[in-house]
Amino acid sequence: QVQLVESGGGLVQTGGSLRLSCAASGTSLGVDAMAWYRQAPGKVRESVATITSHGITRYIESVEGRFTISRDNAKNTLYLQINSMKPEDAAVYYCYAMIRPRNSPSYSPYWGKGTQVTVSS
Repeated sequence: QVQLVESGGGLVQTGGSLRLSCAASGTSLGVDAMAWYRQAPGKVRESVATITSHGITRYIESVEGRFTISRDNAKNTLYLQINSMKPEDAAVYYCYAMIRPRNSPSYSPYWGKGTQVTVSS
């Protein structure tokens, strides 16, 4: 069974840094695009950064220059480096990946359960 497990969330001061990780495990065969989403209380879940299997990245404007998404394809692990943390970055951060499980002909979307990021002023 395919699973995505996030780690690295926690409490950080405004201006501080944090690194999130997401490990894909299970009987997977291939991992295509991956992304980090976040959802703050009362707000819609939004995609903040995406990365293709070839390492092409995209960011929403509000995190450009502060967030860095990366991946280790050998380990099927996704990362998000967050620098210059702002109060508005506080949210639950979710890992997302398109994965083709073993014995499956196609890719399907998978989500992690999320990791909480809290920002103190």
